[in-house]
Amino acid sequence: MLLDYGSLRDHRVRPLALLNDSKQLTPAGREELFRAVIACCSKVSVRAISAREIDANGLHRSNLAAMRAILWELSPPAEICLVDGFRLGPTAPEHNAVVDGDEKSAAIAAASVVAKVVRDRTMRRLAALYPHYGFSSHVGYITPGHSAVVRERGPSEIHRRSFEARCYAGQVAEPTNVEVRDVASDAAAEPDAA
Repeated sequence: MLLDYGSLRDHRVRPLALLNDSKQLTPAGREELFRAVIACCSKVSVRAISAREIDANGLHRSNLAAMRAILWELSPPAEICLVDGFRLGPTAPEHNAVVDGDEKSAAIAAASVVAKVVRDRTMRRLAALYPHYGFSSHVGYITPGHSAVVRERGPSEIHRRSFEARCYAGQVAEPTNVEVRDVASDAAAEPDAA
């Protein structure tokens, strides 16, 4: 996301004082901050990575490739580009990696809030397509209830096959077939979902 410095000087910036590691915020708090962050951005780009891509390339490589692509999309380039955690390699635009960035940088914390709100909205939409998996309640984190459902029903077509979690132990069930739209794009555009 590109923060617009001009908008950081007016009243819209006040809610940004609540920025923190997005995992420490309530869902309602993230939604409120999401609106404030979006109001201060000149451009936002969110990338969803499919389970198939992660299975083929690995989670870490897939994340790095997605972040490189997003940085190239954010044009004109930012004066300073901060990335949470890892350097993205020599093919990425110039950037600074900040370990634990969402705790040390308001800009990284803001990007984390946007990513988590879009992910939560996506999971709620996927819950309508896959009602048995409880996506709207665990929003992508492994929970005992979700693990039990995956063991009972087998992974759906949106579950990663390369994910070696205990919840998949002993499962070779065929994936549940449901047509999947680009729900991440729909979720990002969703105005004020709660």
